[in-house]
Formats: sequence, C-alpha cells, structure tokens
Amino acid sequence: MTFIYSRVMKRFIFHAVLATGLPVVLLAASHAEETVEEIILIKPQQTMPTTTGDATSLLGDQGVNFSAAGGISQLPSIRGMNGDRVKVLIDGGEITSACANHMNPPLSYMDASRISSTTVLSGITPVSMGGDSIAGTISVNSRKPAYSDSDELLMQGSIGAIYESNGQRHGEYLNATIANSNLSLGYSGSLDRSDSYRDGSGDKVLDTLYRSENHAITFGARGEVQELVLKLTHQKVHYQGFPNQYMDMVGNKGDGVIVNYLHDFSWMKLDVLFSWNDVEHEMGFFTEEKTGTMPMYTEGKDMGYVLKAEFPLSEQHTLRIGNEYHKFELDDWWPAVPGSMMMGPDDYININDGERTRYALWAESEYRINTSWTALYGIRYEHVITDTDDVQPYNTMPMIMMSPNLDAPAATAFNARNHKQVDDNIDLTLLFRYQPTSEDTVEFGYARKTRSPNLYERYTWGRNTMAMTMIGWYGDGNGYVGDIDLDPETAHTLSAAYSKKASDSRWEYTISPYYTYVDDFIDATQIGTFNPRMVMSVTRPRLQFTNIDAEFYGLDVNGSHLLSQSGKWGTVNLKARASYTRGKRKDGPEDLYHIMPLNVKIALEQSFQQWANTIELEWVDEKDDVDRIRLENKTAKYTLLNIFTQYRWHNTTLNFGVRNLLDESHDLPLGGVSLAQWRDDGMTGPFESLHGPGRSAEMGIRYDF
Repeated sequence: MTFIYSRVMKRFIFHAVLATGLPVVLLAASHAEETVEEIILIKPQQTMPTTTGDATSLLGDQGVNFSAAGGISQLPSIRGMNGDRVKVLIDGGEITSACANHMNPPLSYMDASRISSTTVLSGITPVSMGGDSIAGTISVNSRKPAYSDSDELLMQGSIGAIYESNGQRHGEYLNATIANSNLSLGYSGSLDRSDSYRDGSGDKVLDTLYRSENHAITFGARGEVQELVLKLTHQKVHYQGFPNQYMDMVGNKGDGVIVNYLHDFSWMKLDVLFSWNDVEHEMGFFTEEKTGTMPMYTEGKDMGYVLKAEFPLSEQHTLRIGNEYHKFELDDWWPAVPGSMMMGPDDYININDGERTRYALWAESEYRINTSWTALYGIRYEHVITDTDDVQPYNTMPMIMMSPNLDAPAATAFNARNHKQVDDNIDLTLLFRYQPTSEDTVEFGYARKTRSPNLYERYTWGRNTMAMTMIGWYGDGNGYVGDIDLDPETAHTLSAAYSKKASDSRWEYTISPYYTYVDDFIDATQIGTFNPRMVMSVTRPRLQFTNIDAEFYGLDVNGSHLLSQSGKWGTVNLKARASYTRGKRKDGPEDLYHIMPLNVKIALEQSFQQWANTIELEWVDEKDDVDRIRLENKTAKYTLLNIFTQYRWHNTTLNFGVRNLLDESHDLPLGGVSLAQWRDDGMTGPFESLHGPGRSAEMGIRYDF
C-alpha cells in the first residue's frame, strides 16, 4: 500500500493548502435534536484555512491553545491546563503518549486531511465524554464510511497537495472510497515534510524540521438498523526536531485498530467500540542543527473498549449509561553507549513493564424540564491501577566524572518500594440550559473532574542531571523526577455562558466566564540545581512532581456580525474571539506554567460566487505572569496579519494565503526555550524563548472525484 501510494503522489507536483468545511459534532448523543447544544463547551470550527499535518491545525479557533514541540506534536491546552489533563479521543479511542517528553501525543496520529469532525468540550464535560481528565475533551473523528444510495457502485474521493514557503513545507494526500449500498471500503494517505522554518527576522529557527506519513483503511458494513466499522491505521514519522528539548525524535511507528458496532433497537441505541494501538518510539539525534549521541527507546501499547447504551425513556427524558476499560503498557529504556563511562556499560531502565489500567462506569441523564429549561447531569466512577517493575541505572559506580552517581542509590531506593498504586475517582456533572426566547440563552453548571498521575509522573526515578533532563514535556530546559505517592488531581469547575443573537440572525455573541479550583494539582517543587551540559554560567532547577492546590479563572468572548449580503459584494461577515486565562498556585503568589496571555482574533470573511476570502488579525498581549519556579521567560506582545483566498471551479479547489504578512518577529508565549539555538550559540548566556515563524506564503490545490 505504501508503494502504491508513493507512486500516486509522485504524479502530483501541485503545492497547495487544503481548505475544507468540517461539521462540528455536538456532545455524545446519537441524535443532534436530543443533545444539549452546550455553548460553554463547544466552539464552532472555522472553514478556512486548513492544511495537512497533525490535527492541531484545525483546533486553534475552537478555544484550544498549543504548547510548542515538534512540527506535528504540539500539546493541547484548554483554559490554562494542558498535556494529559486534556482528554483526547481519536475516532472514539484513546492513545497515550509513549515518550518521556510526550513527543507522540494523541493528536499527532491524526492527519488533518483525514478529519471529518472535531469537538472541543471545555471545563464542564459530560461524564459520557470525560474521565481521567480535568481540563476538557477534544474529540477528533475521521470520515465515516460512505455508501451508495442506489444500486450503482459509488466511487469518490479527493487528491491534493500543499506548499508553504517558510521551511519549504510540502505535503500530498489522497482519499478514496468504493462502496455499494451495504459495503464500503476507503483509503486515506498523506505525506508531510518540512525543513526548519525562519522567524520574522529571517533567522532559521533550528531543529524545527520533520517528515511523516500516515495511512488508513476504513471498512464499513451496514444493515437497516446496525453498522460495523473497522479502521486500520499506520503512521511512520521518519524524524522530527524538537527545538525546546534536549533530544529529538528519530523514529516513531504506530499501528492502530478501531472497531465500532452500532445497533439501533426500538427501545435502545447501542454503541460498542474496541481500540488498540501499538507504538515503537526512538529518541536521539539526526540533524546537524542539534547533534549528539544517545539512543532512547520506548514501546507503548493501548487497548480498551467503550460500551454505551442510550434509552429514550420519554420525549423529554434520555438516559445514557456506559462501561469503559483502558490499559496502557509502557517500556522505556536507554541502551548503553559503547565507550561511554557515564552511559554504560548497562542499559538504563527508566520504566520497566509499566501498566496503567482504568475501569469506568457512568450514567448520564438529559431531561427537558419544559420548553425553556434543559438539564444534563451525570456521575462517573473510575478505578485506576498503576504499577511497574524494578529499574536499573547505567552503572553503580559511586562517582562519575568527579560527580556523585545519584542514579545508583535512587534505583536502590525505588526498587525497595511497593510500586502499585490504586485510585478510586468520582466525576460529577450538573449543567442547566435556560432559553427564555429564541434570541437569548443562559447556561451554567458545575463539574467535579479527576485525573490520576501518568506513569512518568509517578515512576521516573533518576537523579543524575542527564537522567532528569530527559524527563518532562514542558520545553523549559529543566530536569524532572517522579513521585510514587502522587495523589490524583481533583478539579471543581463553575462555568456560565450568556448567548445573544439577533432575531434576523445578522449578529450574535457569547460571553463565558469560568473558575476552576484544583485539589492536588500536579506541579513541581525545586529540589536542587544543575548546570546544563556542564556550563557553569547557566543554572537550571532540578524539579520533582508534587501535589499542590491551584486555581484557574478567565473569560471567553465570541461574536459574529453579518455586515453585508448583496449581489455585488456577496456575503461579508465579521468574526471575533477573545480569551483571558489566569492560573496560580494557592500555596503562594506563584503563577503557573504555560498560561496563554490575553489574546484576540478578528476575521473579516467574504463569500462571493466561487470565491471565499479572509483577512485575519491576531493580537497576543505580553506575557509577564510567568512561573518563576521553572524560570519561565517573559514574552512581548505581538500582532500577526493573515490573508487567505479560495476559488472553487467545478471539482477543483485552489487556495492561496499568506501567514504573518508583515513578517512580525515574535516569541511564542507557550514555546518554552530554544535549546537548539542555545547550543548553536556556543552554550553561552541564558536560554532564549522559542521564536515564532515569520512570513509564509501558502498555495494549494484539491481535486474531488
């Protein structure tokens, strides 16, 4: 299949930006008319522009920010909380990041060209869509099987390519389906690669290059009241640079299976999903932009099922119940480097036969009290078990390069402990919707959400500088060690929203304030310092994962206004979004890490005949509320101007756009530090913030058949 796909792709030298309109899925119910259309939770997705690459390119306008990492491995952040605190579902299944630096997060396995729908649920997440997360849920789904509506065979698909001038990024994709009225077979494939991009000053942002390919086969079979869907996926990341990490990805191979069975009984709707994903991951060095010698291997395996049943008890009342199981297995080891006194003679065993198993039961009720009031409430119980076997350092020598070998006694102390931990977690959701008129909607609610620590937070044990700097997905250049005794995080969220729209639908807006208090938030406490790469003029903290209490609060504002609708100018819309978030520790005045500052996006959109045009302005305020424990850098305010145009002619779609039209030089507020640049500068001076990309022209073509 890979050979056939490569032959097809080589015939296409077009360079393009894919632009598709993607529907938004509302909550988790089987029918939209039976769903609470939660304004607090769901952000409408924009239709322009879209591209190949990971799914993060489609979620920026849905209230999701991203921490910089590799080109296809950015980590999602919702209302100030990021990483594993955000539940990510890929076609309904779960994929766990199998890397000490989270270089292969769930969204990196879904190429944007395959996506048919995305849903973002913030804060008050229904128990049917949550579990083991406290920030919210991101659900990303690929195309459902297509079937013929007649006796004739259905053959359809699309093919296209993209090109971006900054970094010389280019990619190709193919989607194809053949089906009759009962059986469907589909294939999707994409190839995406880029060199390192340049910032607004024209300087190369080192170690931001990557190359990846994705393939998926979808088989569907349906009857009158049931359907079976089988999805097989394969991903290969040949390499991916991480400018804010000490190491890079030199290989990532993932294979996945999703089996989904749906049956609509007269008295109940049944939804059964089985998921399996196997990952082989390797970190190391592959480019002259950041050199080194040190292999690190990780093998991870996810498996589980989701069983849902929906009972329409009456026209006003719907009951949903579910049972879930998910198991994640992890082995993380670092082979000995021949001839190295520090990294040998034995393999370093970081996580040995790690397991994280979750059992869940939940029930959810949706009740339409009257024509104005609707209530959604639910409860979820999760039983979480984590465990791992004994570990091993590179060696047990008491001194290494004139420094104490802290790993040897740390391994002895770790192996003497009982590693098994058991958590019993309870989630609660209570949400009300009040709609007194067709123009006004008020929503408010409370949620209690819990998340148990991941395997790296609990079981990483190394105390030497090299071992600690290999742990952490923060891009801050610091070192981390785990704590077996970490407690689960428990978040209490109060959220509300007021939505107003004109009777003629020419304008609308939504204002959404929120507040979250987190008991036992997993943050970091300083336990020492170190000098990166033995540079005595630079000092960074050694940190240990620890439980604290924290709070998050903020405000989201969204609005749109129809400015014109005429035969001369077509349809002209003005859209705007603003977001403010603050996150703080409760044990002192310290601000939390990676909180996005005040940001505003304004877009003027025009649709006229076959044309669609957008002018977009992004403004981000200065970031001066920073985490002093992690030595987080402050960043200056900046403004970006983007323009996009699209032309549709028969089955062909052409796109052109320019991002950062004014070539604004700016630092990324969630970018961390550029370790690649620090090393290239001779490892002198402090760590600088990672620079954002400068001007980039984007061109593309797509042909639908």
